Amino acid sequence: MMDTPSSTCDESSEVDARDDYGDIDDVERQRGHHRREASSDASSECSGEPGSPYGSPYPRWPVCSIAKAPPPPPLLQKLGTVRRGAGRDRKAGDGELKLMKERFSKLLLGEDMSGSGKGVSTAVAIANAITNLYATVFGGCHRLEPLPAEKRSMWRREMDCLLSVCDYIVELFPSKEILPDGSTREVMATRPRSDIYVNLPALEKLDDMLLEILGSFQKTEFWYVNDKGMNDSCAAAVPCRPVSHGGEEKWWLPVPCVTKPGLMESTRRDLRQKHECASQIHKAAMAINNAVLAEIRIPELYKQTLPKCGRASVGDMIYRHMSFPGKFSPEYLLDRLEISSEHDALEVADRVEAAMHVWRRKESQSHSRSPWSAVKDLMESDKNVMLASRAGDVLLCLKQRFPGLSQTTLDASKIQYNMDVGQAILESYSRVLESLAYNIVTCIDDVLFADESARKI
Repeated sequence: MMDTPSSTCDESSEVDARDDYGDIDDVERQRGHHRREASSDASSECSGEPGSPYGSPYPRWPVCSIAKAPPPPPLLQKLGTVRRGAGRDRKAGDGELKLMKERFSKLLLGEDMSGSGKGVSTAVAIANAITNLYATVFGGCHRLEPLPAEKRSMWRREMDCLLSVCDYIVELFPSKEILPDGSTREVMATRPRSDIYVNLPALEKLDDMLLEILGSFQKTEFWYVNDKGMNDSCAAAVPCRPVSHGGEEKWWLPVPCVTKPGLMESTRRDLRQKHECASQIHKAAMAINNAVLAEIRIPELYKQTLPKCGRASVGDMIYRHMSFPGKFSPEYLLDRLEISSEHDALEVADRVEAAMHVWRRKESQSHSRSPWSAVKDLMESDKNVMLASRAGDVLLCLKQRFPGLSQTTLDASKIQYNMDVGQAILESYSRVLESLAYNIVTCIDDVLFADESARKI
């Protein structure tokens, strides 16, 4: 084995030292001196600086200079990103990229920052991300005014990123492939899943329409004030505090103001047209949301909490109206209940929905009984079908009376335990669009109510 240049240098240095000094201790000191010099030279060759402390600790090993790092791939250059470790001195403009990385990491971790695998499922994580993004962008949207450019860009950019998952959710279907020799063979091809193929483009169109409605309020004849500025700015105007469905004042919302003569007829007509458009969007988003929720499986945990009898869930009065053999009117039933608040409406919705699933379960179980009770089972099955159908009508009517009603216990349970990513995206996207459309409708109602009050003066 050949000696390295450093070993040859050390041997010659040792012979010279013996001739010059003639002392073993001096030889050792001289050898240590040469080793320090060799280490310093090697480290200087690696770092490019004399005396750099980052060189090789082994002077007898050949040390090669480190080549310059290759440039980042074209994709990273296009995105304006750098390799990990190379961006220690990030600039302020990278804050947006840092935020995207943070949210992407939370999706992968299932919102479990410990990384121990105890986080939520991917479906729940994406649904929460869409909900949180909506709260960030539209949480303060209580006025009829265009969305700020930065928030609009943020909504578009991050929703495109979240919805891109749907591009890879496909289903297989049999197809035929033509070979070069002209023969054909059967293969399995892929296409977008049917529910995503139908609902996602519709939701994106509704999204564009809602942003277009908000963007149309550039120059308006009405304005908004807070309680502090109401006395100063409303001397020649009529302020009108927004009122909720139950008649309670929305003290946390800005107050719309209209001049005392009221709005121009063309402005009033335009507001009513936009109100009708937003109302139709709200109904369409709610219909998609209800359809997606109906397809999500009912969690076993919710089934275990259902009562054995539907009558015990809804109460005697509601059961008597629903079991009446004649014509049934859900509007009349809700009028008799005299629901005064959304909290009471949500409680009634939970009870009716639980009873509906109890009756559906009994109807499905009646077919597995013994043949001797077939006639009785048929009668009970027909009654359970009727009660379940009427309970569904009551739920629909209740949601129409209270458009801003919160999620029922069953809906929240389905969203929490859902494992289907496609259904989670469709449900959360339709839910936030439904909420945005409802907010626009209520804001237009408040302005029209203020206009009506101004014309009465």
